[in-house]
Amino acid sequence: MLHKTDSGTPCALISNIQHYTIHDGPGIRTAIFFTGCTMSCIWCSNPETIKPYERLGIYPARCISQQKCGTCIKTCKQKGQPIKFDTNGILTALHMTETCTNCFTCAQNCPPRAIKLWGEKMTLPELMKVIESDRSFYDKSGGGVTLNGGEVMMQWAFAEMLLKTCKESGINTCVETALHCPQEHMEAVYQYTDLVIADIKHMDTDAHKRYTGVGNERILSNLIQTIKLGKNLVIRTPVIPGYNDDEQNIRATAEFIKNKLKSEIIAWQLLPFKKLGTEKYESLMLKYPMEDYTSPERTQWEHKLIELAAMIKADYGLPVENGTGKKLNIVL
Repeated sequence: MLHKTDSGTPCALISNIQHYTIHDGPGIRTAIFFTGCTMSCIWCSNPETIKPYERLGIYPARCISQQKCGTCIKTCKQKGQPIKFDTNGILTALHMTETCTNCFTCAQNCPPRAIKLWGEKMTLPELMKVIESDRSFYDKSGGGVTLNGGEVMMQWAFAEMLLKTCKESGINTCVETALHCPQEHMEAVYQYTDLVIADIKHMDTDAHKRYTGVGNERILSNLIQTIKLGKNLVIRTPVIPGYNDDEQNIRATAEFIKNKLKSEIIAWQLLPFKKLGTEKYESLMLKYPMEDYTSPERTQWEHKLIELAAMIKADYGLPVENGTGKKLNIVL
């Protein structure tokens, strides 16, 4: 999928840009989050990145009321029809699928930012300007750019162009992906990628489909191809108690990494599950699938990760880590 501006210029749909990140590859990095995903993980903390188009979110707590402001109504090309308020004049909903024409003027003009536009079209020069502004941090720390999501492979053609430009500018590149994508798209992006970070969420394809919306066959196949192509690879597993933290699944994952990936990975990072993103679900007027889930106490899940990591090291000899805090042992 290649987005274009109104004038026809190729662009990417970007949900967020984070500067000075240290957990998405070596050194200090600029993380660029692409909008659109091929999966719908029930524990996803970034629901604004799932749909491959711009969306409007609302934050009623920021609204100063229709009576005191009303800018959204005044600027709406549909005379405010998609915008709903409660009896006190506080914003309660936006019905984009009814009368809204997706002009987004309400979000662009809302003074208290009670209406937020998720997703922004950005051209290659615009993104490179942002990236270049952080170059001094890359040079000092061995960092660079990480393309994230959502799923960056959904916008593979633009990602390929962006990564190629970064490489030509001497900037280190990393792609964080779920790898549920056509192999040819993956390989196009890989041409200019120094490091790949990819998840293995569950080894049982039925469970994987139940929790993420898709099976895992394509993902595992792409991981094998990633190693065959000689790419630097970091595996991540979000460890969710009651979903994929059982010993059988963790051992199956370890066996896949050892036997199918030939243990040729930089690291396998076990990530603790944190119930995040609830405010984003509310802003999009969506129900959080894990809303009723109660996370174990920190001491419990920390102990669990330590136990799992010790088992993996002892029985499989893999470079496993708890979380993303440890500096990656790699020079790119």
